[in-house]
Amino acid sequence: MRRKLALMSVAALAATTGAVAITHQAFAAAGCTAKYTITNQWQGGFQAQVDITNLGDALSTWNVGWDFGNASQTISQMWNATKTQSGTHVNAASLSYNGNVATGGVVSLGFLGNWSGANPAGTNFSLNNVACTGGTTPTTPGTTPPSPSTPPTSPSTPPSTPPPGTHVDNPYAGARGYVNPDWANQARADGGAAIANQSTGIWLDRIAAIAGTSTAMGLRAHLDDALVQAGGQTMTIPFVIYNLPGRDCAALASNGELGPTDIGRYRTEYIDPIAAIMSDSKYRSLRIVTIIEIDSLPNLITNAGGTAGSTDACATMKANGNYVAGVQYALNKLHAINNVYTYIDAAHHAWLGWDSNFAPAADLFASTVRGTTAGFASVDGFITDTANYSALVEPNFTINTTVNGQSVKQSKWVDFNQYVDEQSYAQAFRTKLVSVGFTGSLGMLIDTSRNGWGGAARPTGPGTSTDVTTFVDQSRIDRRIHAGNWCNQSGAGIGERPRANPASGIDAYVWIKPPGESDGSSSAIPNNEGKGFDRMCDPTYTGNARNGNSMTGALPNAPLSGAWFSAQFHQLLANAFPAL
Repeated sequence: MRRKLALMSVAALAATTGAVAITHQAFAAAGCTAKYTITNQWQGGFQAQVDITNLGDALSTWNVGWDFGNASQTISQMWNATKTQSGTHVNAASLSYNGNVATGGVVSLGFLGNWSGANPAGTNFSLNNVACTGGTTPTTPGTTPPSPSTPPTSPSTPPSTPPPGTHVDNPYAGARGYVNPDWANQARADGGAAIANQSTGIWLDRIAAIAGTSTAMGLRAHLDDALVQAGGQTMTIPFVIYNLPGRDCAALASNGELGPTDIGRYRTEYIDPIAAIMSDSKYRSLRIVTIIEIDSLPNLITNAGGTAGSTDACATMKANGNYVAGVQYALNKLHAINNVYTYIDAAHHAWLGWDSNFAPAADLFASTVRGTTAGFASVDGFITDTANYSALVEPNFTINTTVNGQSVKQSKWVDFNQYVDEQSYAQAFRTKLVSVGFTGSLGMLIDTSRNGWGGAARPTGPGTSTDVTTFVDQSRIDRRIHAGNWCNQSGAGIGERPRANPASGIDAYVWIKPPGESDGSSSAIPNNEGKGFDRMCDPTYTGNARNGNSMTGALPNAPLSGAWFSAQFHQLLANAFPAL
């Protein structure tokens, strides 16, 4: 297990700066910075987020305090913490699953509130009764830390940066993100200047993508450009490793070029050249993040036999073992490179969130990784919601909400799933993965590129119906017809911007699916990329067993997967939440 380094995300810092390590054996260090963001506001109500960066020693529990500036400001619902409020003072305490916060880690919580007259930002933030002023204060073990009014007495020094090439616990902490010029230029030319500076995933979805094509840079060109963009600073650059034999066995839009038995070609023509380029010593200063074969292992759990969504293609891939063998080979080759980080795809809550899928998926991941040369050490983490639309947090209800004596699990939308959003699923799945053998340093990523769900259709508060299905439909910010719908969804918006350490156990919010790139064509389009036509991308299709025989909610006139889809891009910009 690698020790978590004391690195701080630039995006999570408040205006105050500096931290100091107290090394005297008899003392602990405590300190923090605070960021308060009102993410949405309407007459009489608002939604806000609090991010507290821990500058002191690691914590096993936490309590965040702050003061409102108006007596009318009250909290009606909070997530990621238990709240108490006395007058204008608020305390938010950690839950059973998120009390551990490393040095440099971030406590992130959100809430819905009420106000009248004025809605000023919170002030006088504290972490475990120590004021969040940007420094650290020594405390004697067994004594009460100083009150928030006591200023820190320690001098400030900047956090240290590990030498280039050091394999750190969280590659996103303290690092800038690489901006893909191909995507950025397309976004900027199509009215997306507000997001064109964001880091997005680079999809190596066929052998030709390694060298590059007439319209897209290749792997080495991106790495060379990243060195220029970095300018000597720490930088992450994310690549999607996506070309398994028999790829995307449960759908057609992203079928690949390799047949079910082409494991030899996958190894020698695809993974080996990628590893050879990434291992070039000139790139050792870059933190190269690899997203390993999205949808592959999850398909073996739900679509390889015995369920309504099963396909013969997935049954074939389970029987021949090439998904498992391919993932193992990719991990062996890539994680052996010290500055390469590996994250395996873990689907999303509306895929693996049911008890019948949750534990079996964790067990399959564990058995697969045990078969690698380095075992559990070959994996840095997992990613959820890749190229999907599941809401990051449902602010108007949780899985524990009841309506007229009925659990929201009984609603048609939730359908007895154990999770209603991605963050709660990712955090719980991380806990499960650690319990089956993965290291405690395991981190999660969440793809927030298209799960913002803003715009006029976004509910501004909980529903009022006493019928549980109607209440959930009134309350949910995820406006899809069915949570199983995945292709070019109507009404979607840009989600949270990429940032490190946004919540307990989450290494980063990332944009792995580049906004504006299609999920698949809405009608058959001949091509030489192996991509088929999937009816789930057809807005006239009435659905199948995997989406409850619902309409697809897909946008019309969509191009092939990965091609630029201007109409969808403009929708994503218009519906962005937080707004652009």
